[in-house]
Amino acid sequence: MSLSTLIMDEMKTAMRAKDTVALEALRAIKSELLLAQTATGSKEEISEDDEVKLLQKLVKTRKESARIFTEQNRLDLAEPELAQIAVIEKFLPAQLSEAEVETVIAAIIAETGATGIASMGKVMGLAAAKLGGTAEGKTISTIVKKLLT
Repeated sequence: MSLSTLIMDEMKTAMRAKDTVALEALRAIKSELLLAQTATGSKEEISEDDEVKLLQKLVKTRKESARIFTEQNRLDLAEPELAQIAVIEKFLPAQLSEAEVETVIAAIIAETGATGIASMGKVMGLAAAKLGGTAEGKTISTIVKKLLT
């Protein structure tokens, strides 16, 4: 079942339950999916990788907003953002722990024989491809830097 279909089903459920936070998050996902699909100009669905990237972008945006609201002591605004993150993350693949990411990156470094920070781009490219949507780019970058220095 495509992500668009899942989102529509979840939206119907949220409407029936009068869950405004979930509904807002689901509408944001639907909107981003439509924008991504129309940006390519095709009638076809966007790829699964693009869907994961889009969902990660939505989560990242909400995390940043929640962080800013919390810093400004606006918990009334931060809480809905955090609730929306939980709704969006249901559609993402399971995220790996930092230890699991570190193991994968260490294997990539061993395979490529990368040494020093100059090899970071090469390792990042392979790590991003291998880890796909199972780890955030920031986490991958931090671990690569740590292991190459």
